[in-house]
Amino acid sequence: MAGMGGRRGSDPRQAAEAAFRAATTRKPDGPAEPARTVPGARESVSLRLDSAVLEHFQKDGPGWQDRINEALKTLIAR
Repeated sequence: MAGMGGRRGSDPRQAAEAAFRAATTRKPDGPAEPARTVPGARESVSLRLDSAVLEHFQKDGPGWQDRINEALKTLIAR
C-alpha cells in the first residue's frame, strides 16, 4: 500500500454531521435578536371576529380590512 504513509483520510459523513451540528446548534449567548420589520409593513393574519363586527365593517363595501386596521390603530394610539 504504497503512498498511504499511514495517514487516515477524513470521513466525509462525520465531517457533514459536524457541519450540520455547528449550523443548527443555538449559541448560548443570550436571546435571539427580534425579527426586524419594515416600518408600515403589513402582515397577513387569520382573525376571528363576531359576525356583527364583520357586518359593521363590510357594510360600506370593499376596503373593510383597511377600515378594521384603522380602527385598531386608533385604539392603540390612545
